Amino acid sequence: MVKGERLLRPTILRHGALGLGTGPLPTAKLEPLKLTLDSWEEERCVGQTGSIPRLGFRSLCLQDSPVGVRDTDFNSVFPAGVNVAATWDRGLAYARGQAMGAEHRGKGVDAQLGPVAGPLGRSPEGGRNWEGFSPDPVLTGIMFAQTIQGIQSSGVMATGKHYIANEQEHFRQAPEAANFGFKINDSISSNVDDRTMHELYLWPFADAVRAGVASIMCSYEQINNSYGCQNSHLLNYVLKGELGFQGFVMSDWSAQHSGVGSALAGLDMTMPGDVTFDSGTSYWGSNLTIAVLNGTVPAWRLDDMATRIMAAYYYVGRDTNSVPINFDSWTLETYGYEHFFVGQGYGLINEHVDVRAEHGNLIRQIGAASTVLLKNTNNALPLTGKEKLTAVFGNDAGDNPDGPNGCPDRGCDNGTLGMAWGSGSSNFPYLITPETAVQNEVLNNMGAFESITGNFATTQIPILASRASVAIVFVNADAGEGYIDVDGNIGDRNNLTLWQGGDTLVQNVSALCNNTIVVLHTVGPVLLANYSSNPNITAILWAGVPGEQSGNSIADILYGRVNPGAKLPFTMAESREDYGTDLLYVPNEGTGAPQVSFTEGIFVDYRALDENNIQPVYEFGFGLSYTTFSYSNIKVTRTNASTYTPTTGLTSPAPTYGSISNASATNDSASYVFPANLTRIPLYIYPYLNYTDLETSANESDYGLPGFVPAGAQDGSPQPLIPAGGAPGGNPMLYDVLYQVSATITNTGSVAGEEVAQLYISLGGPYDAKVVLRGFERLSIQPGQSATFEADVTRRDVSNWDTVSQNWVISNYTKTAFVGSSSRKLPLRAVLS
Repeated sequence: MVKGERLLRPTILRHGALGLGTGPLPTAKLEPLKLTLDSWEEERCVGQTGSIPRLGFRSLCLQDSPVGVRDTDFNSVFPAGVNVAATWDRGLAYARGQAMGAEHRGKGVDAQLGPVAGPLGRSPEGGRNWEGFSPDPVLTGIMFAQTIQGIQSSGVMATGKHYIANEQEHFRQAPEAANFGFKINDSISSNVDDRTMHELYLWPFADAVRAGVASIMCSYEQINNSYGCQNSHLLNYVLKGELGFQGFVMSDWSAQHSGVGSALAGLDMTMPGDVTFDSGTSYWGSNLTIAVLNGTVPAWRLDDMATRIMAAYYYVGRDTNSVPINFDSWTLETYGYEHFFVGQGYGLINEHVDVRAEHGNLIRQIGAASTVLLKNTNNALPLTGKEKLTAVFGNDAGDNPDGPNGCPDRGCDNGTLGMAWGSGSSNFPYLITPETAVQNEVLNNMGAFESITGNFATTQIPILASRASVAIVFVNADAGEGYIDVDGNIGDRNNLTLWQGGDTLVQNVSALCNNTIVVLHTVGPVLLANYSSNPNITAILWAGVPGEQSGNSIADILYGRVNPGAKLPFTMAESREDYGTDLLYVPNEGTGAPQVSFTEGIFVDYRALDENNIQPVYEFGFGLSYTTFSYSNIKVTRTNASTYTPTTGLTSPAPTYGSISNASATNDSASYVFPANLTRIPLYIYPYLNYTDLETSANESDYGLPGFVPAGAQDGSPQPLIPAGGAPGGNPMLYDVLYQVSATITNTGSVAGEEVAQLYISLGGPYDAKVVLRGFERLSIQPGQSATFEADVTRRDVSNWDTVSQNWVISNYTKTAFVGSSSRKLPLRAVLS
């Protein structure tokens, strides 16, 4: 046994510390271990932990993204989260998660870095809203949970991110802001009141925890002026205590801002491990070793880190589902350096394993199922393919001239928008453009087809538009992560207008063609000017960010192979101001941490428009079909649920699997110095000490001085259970069903179709939203037939968060259930007595 192995149990992970265990966990596979650490670009995955060769335990591979395996080849690119929300289909959300999980598993990935519920979508301009699902917490929570369960059914750990109130890209990191000319010393602070946190931003994370999510990623920004990855209240008390989260908390990449403070605040794994990329320094590494040896970080906290990570590992079956890592994140070359940044370990690094299976069929299905029909005057759609001249317009219809992967991390807006930009993207194996798919459709029907994919072909566009029998105009609006600037949009969108002169293109075409169809590939809401009332614009479709099968998916809708059944997962408002929220684009505290106060509270998206009596262009939940539906016969049945009981009692004492002597008192630190037989790799972050003297090894001028220690964080004695807690997701009685609501939905048209019936509830209080979504179901109904919509109403659904009792309560105000086809079309109502 190499000296130091006694301490390194069961894990310190490289490319981020998994933690130091002080004794074997209760499984034979995790006896005392020796582990190493590394740094950014030093292993093959974007995040990679320590291996234990003696036991045959390989390093854990953590890999983006929430739409597919990032930085590799022969992988699929799935529709974005916002498209999944637009399907309002639990089954498709699960299937997408399962397929993504299978592809990650096939590449050797242990943890997929997704899905996303933060940002929730407080402001429509938010750069990464498309990675998540919807600004509505219930729709997001359900799709979030289904995706997690799908991923983990494939034997891969899911990572719910970014926890929490991570609602804009600007100023999320001070060094990143400096790259764009902004000098700030700290990340932005999202300032959120307790009620809003629980009823809005925390809601989907409760669903994730209840679904068994393996990992939660804490975010870059501060919440109420405390960094997300060292916010003890939100990590220890709320996430692990109130919500009963049993997995591990992982930092976003370089989101750690302290060593001891973050360890005691609830961080379990730091990614990628170094303070800044390739710095060779770490808040943890040997610093965490010292903190354990001198007693600052208790042994039980280290064991807790290790237990949480390995519990998640076994929970999803990684011990039986693991395959070797067969790709490299830093190059697509077959041979190269395993330790990319320092140029060491040359060999086979990319095996180019094709993991796509037949997922293209599912991607095409989701793309069509998420396309929202917003306008269809005089049944302009579906088309037949036999129109005399079909004309396609728009940069968004065609190819990126540099190829579908021509812009790193999709950081441009060239060609059709199949995927937005940032670490949430992945490489296309192909991208079927709308131009190609529509052309194939027309030519198969022996029709005539012409296209212009330059938005500024001002001479040619009017000539073709005036000749066209039908003009299909493809326009887009892009966004992404804050490390990339596209046309002056630093992650977040600067406005809600169409890109690349899209509005002018639509106006020029529709002025000359009285059968103009507009297709929107956008990351979220856009301003539609007078399109909804323009008589020459006969149809409008929102197709979102649909992935690799983009063209085929939209053609399936345009030509009637699929009857649209999607609904908007957000509101299309008339103006930016109608949403009542906005982003911060310029620091407002000098060089101090920018401050954004969520003064709107729970009133975001449709709730804001409802509260202020503003008429939207297209409301949340809206979407047309090629058939029609009617709603009737609402019924409410009250159950015999028991009275809500707050959780009481005490936790067990924090367990410690072994013991570590206080090296400061026993002079035992020699056991933890770098082993003589260890060959160091440059810039790796190792857990070993350089010197036997802890203070000398720490090499810090303030060693031994008081630092940030969250109150009670070193106390491993039994603690009071949290009244609103008690089980994963919170107090289990929150999920008791109090009412069952049903209604009859009838297809009154002539073709089969799918309708998303939606349940909203008015909580009745003076500070409540007019209605809030609480249930939905996508029903397939034949013409002339009816289906029954059924939804359970849980205690949580009719409760408010009470800041005084720190628990959920049902107010004395009348609760009313509404059922309909959107947030503004609710023909059925019944009081919940």
